[in-house]
Amino acid sequence: MPETYVPPAVWTNTPSGGAFANINRPVSGATHEAELPVGEHPLQLYSLATPNGQKVSIMLEELLALGHEGAEYDAWFVNIGEGEQFSSGFVSINPNSKIPALVDRSGAEPVRVFESGAILLYLAEKFGAFLPPLGPERAEVFSWLMWQMGSAPFLGGGFGHFYAYAPEKIEYAINRYAMEAKRLFHVADRRLAESRFLGGDDYSIADIAAFPWLAGFWQGTAYGDAGTFLSMHEYPSLGRWVDEIQARPAVQRGRKVNARDGLRERHSAADFAALVPAHG
Repeated sequence: MPETYVPPAVWTNTPSGGAFANINRPVSGATHEAELPVGEHPLQLYSLATPNGQKVSIMLEELLALGHEGAEYDAWFVNIGEGEQFSSGFVSINPNSKIPALVDRSGAEPVRVFESGAILLYLAEKFGAFLPPLGPERAEVFSWLMWQMGSAPFLGGGFGHFYAYAPEKIEYAINRYAMEAKRLFHVADRRLAESRFLGGDDYSIADIAAFPWLAGFWQGTAYGDAGTFLSMHEYPSLGRWVDEIQARPAVQRGRKVNARDGLRERHSAADFAALVPAHG
């Protein structure tokens, strides 16, 4: 048996290595003073095109596609690898120092909203879109939204971390979180075998929340070869759902916003034109 780690009586912070080790710390709050930029639109998004970040940019692009002019927004790139989420400006709108964070400046006083699920709910209620108004259908969408919020740490901080980012491969940890990831995929696959969308017949914030996380595994872009490792072909109904949502133009635009190799900042719909290869 390999030597087993024995936790001390009292934990102390010691360097652990691995990705993001240079910015991880056991306390909250700002590490430096820096103001956030502010654009001309009612909504200011501070984000990065991780799965959680894509949720909000997809939602905003979907709202604009429906004709909600008040959903026009500026999106600002937050380099989490450099610790920009710990600036005084960012901490003032999200004390938890995680992307995405949104400021709504359409009213008399700015409104901050943080946590991706909270932002989706705020926007859905503000614009009356992608959320049933009442009854069992609304409860179903709420349930699947919260399912996604509770599932993400197992897929990202659990499986993704130990499979792709940890400084050493730990068989127990990878097996533990691979099992949970596959269980979650099976939950979604079974639901989508009986329902077109997670919340029911209509596309909703539950789908917008879950799509960026599940799509990465199905499309083979999450954590290297994780899709092969986790045998994603075993979930055809999930794949049908991913393909249908990916075909939506607003989703395609939203996934490019605040991407390192996409649209690092977004200030108008015209910005996307710069990403289209020229044909001559």
